[in-house]
Amino acid sequence: MDTLAQYRHQIKNLLNEYASHVWDARIQAETIFDPERDRYQLVYVGWRGSKRVYGVVLHLDIIDGKIWIQQDGTEIGIANQLVDLGVPKQDIVLGFDPPNLREYTDFAVR
Repeated sequence: MDTLAQYRHQIKNLLNEYASHVWDARIQAETIFDPERDRYQLVYVGWRGSKRVYGVVLHLDIIDGKIWIQQDGTEIGIANQLVDLGVPKQDIVLGFDPPNLREYTDFAVR
């Protein structure tokens, strides 16, 4: 399996794993996969009483062969999970960090 196919597979597996953990029966975890544009999201949708619940928990893109983490609302950190799966840190960009601060992380700048 080539690197991009492996990254797509790992991202889909991780998002599906997160979506499978039901923490509130009123809230659905929906995965959104766009492999043509390499965009992947986990979204929470539902109602808690009269309050609408909607939010992007995870948003990852593959851009120029690197995994860009655009949003990470997890406690563990999906970047750490990707590293545990063998993705090199130089292939992960923390897109939610300002560009001028990325150089201070162990991950790619761009």
